Amino acid sequence: MALPHAILTALLDQELTGYELAKQFDVSLGFFWQASHQQIYQQLKSLTEKAMISATEVSQSGKPDKKRYAMTDLGRGYLRDWVLGETSPRKPAKDDLLVKLYNLDTVKRAELASAIQERLLEHEQKLALYRKIQTRGYKNPETLGDSRLGMYLALLAGIHQEQASIDWCHESLEMLIQ
Repeated sequence: MALPHAILTALLDQELTGYELAKQFDVSLGFFWQASHQQIYQQLKSLTEKAMISATEVSQSGKPDKKRYAMTDLGRGYLRDWVLGETSPRKPAKDDLLVKLYNLDTVKRAELASAIQERLLEHEQKLALYRKIQTRGYKNPETLGDSRLGMYLALLAGIHQEQASIDWCHESLEMLIQ
């Protein structure tokens, strides 16, 4: 997946300004696809030039004008072709901590245990956030329409990944601290 696919996904059901889109990446899509605000604005320009999205100027008094972006039919077709046409291979992990574990014989166990403890805290915080989102927005997943069900399934994947990471951290800490 590339950033244009994530942006088009965000614009599926609503028009957004660049600022609103960047905020969505901060609180939703950003859990699964990272992008800086600068990258988002660059892609908005590119997608507009390719006619995948349209931009409408909105005048504001006392502030610079802003643009609202909407998906075009061409953009919908492109996104649909991507969803149906490309396989979705999982990207290989790049994790410094796992490489550091290969060097366990060169450091004290407690030093790496400390790094795993920090990682455990990160996963627990993210899991708590995901659970909060689940409780607030998805009380009855069996009644969700396709769009919301897709979002819920992505959230569920995040919940399971965080729980698995927490379990790994606990198991690793037990082995390092014996």
